[in-house]
Amino acid sequence: MSDLIPPGSTLGMLGSGQLGRMFTIEARRLGYGVHVFSPESQTPTGQVADVEICAEYDDLEAVANFAKNVDVISFEFENVLSETTETASKYAPVRPGANVLHMAQNRIREKSQLRDAGIPVTPFAVVRSVEELNGALNELGCPAVLKSATSGYDGKGQVKIDTPDEAAAAWKEVGADETVLEAFIDYMCELSVVGVRGVDGDFAVYGPMKNDHVNHILDISVFPSGIGDTIAKEAIEITRAVFEHLDVVGVMCVEFFLTGDQRLMINEIAPRPHNSGHLTIDGHVTCQFEQQVRAICGLPLGSTDSLGPTAMANLLGDHLEAGPPNWNVLKQFSDVKLHLYGKHESRIGRKMGHLTALAETPEAAVERVQQARTAIFNG
Repeated sequence: MSDLIPPGSTLGMLGSGQLGRMFTIEARRLGYGVHVFSPESQTPTGQVADVEICAEYDDLEAVANFAKNVDVISFEFENVLSETTETASKYAPVRPGANVLHMAQNRIREKSQLRDAGIPVTPFAVVRSVEELNGALNELGCPAVLKSATSGYDGKGQVKIDTPDEAAAAWKEVGADETVLEAFIDYMCELSVVGVRGVDGDFAVYGPMKNDHVNHILDISVFPSGIGDTIAKEAIEITRAVFEHLDVVGVMCVEFFLTGDQRLMINEIAPRPHNSGHLTIDGHVTCQFEQQVRAICGLPLGSTDSLGPTAMANLLGDHLEAGPPNWNVLKQFSDVKLHLYGKHESRIGRKMGHLTALAETPEAAVERVQQARTAIFNG
């Protein structure tokens, strides 16, 4: 195993939020050191890493020094500058590769590349002006969703267009020079598959998970999804095709719409562990973050066997608006696991933590995390 980066080595993480934190916890458990690089200090990842380096992503000298002191690098969010990963990769392997990050940073590149590879994506048109938007609306029809090509997540940088006369206002609201207009999909549910691929091409998956959103932010995820074996198998095969097409090494999430007539369409991909995969921490033999460590280090992948029906509920800054949480009520929910991210400042829409529960059925698991969340913030 020439690609093996053995325990005792030092792993680098670009980005310092909760995904980096949970990666670092698993890396430390496996005997690795972790250095984190981001423009902020005292971060969720920095609290548990060995070294926290605070510098801007365009400080390429700092990036080079960071990369020289680690054995392999991964990232926990998509918007790391391409110059950053190019500089880092001169001194240590970056996994998934810069090509994956480059594609996922831009909806035009992402959707075009997947479509051209014969992978099902939502119908779309590239739009660079109000005039092009009007033409695209004529082609795709209304309703439709206009999305900025870059930097959008959790519903940011996008607006729904219900009638053609809303085009000018929508273009102004999104405020981007490059956008994608997507046909509005009347979907039955949203699904995600978290995959992992090793240096040797070994592939494993979690899911599909069924996801429910509130205000464009993930609220509840549950596994099993209840969609049936045929659709689940198809979602996994599409995910595998994306991984192989992009030659991914590491963890990546593929998010799907499932239409009423049982068609799967990729909504977007995230080249990192995913919020919906947090339920794997307590619900699977090996969680998505341990798999990220294993994959980028050339270790054999772990088992993705489920320990039973599992649900996850996000804890947002919104939930703290009514006042401080009542953690004492957790004594009534000894079967519910609490995960907090060490964030000092709460704000609307900010992910502060999550809850997970295992139960006899997916429905019971969902009910349990919802009951616990309600009790914590209203008890």
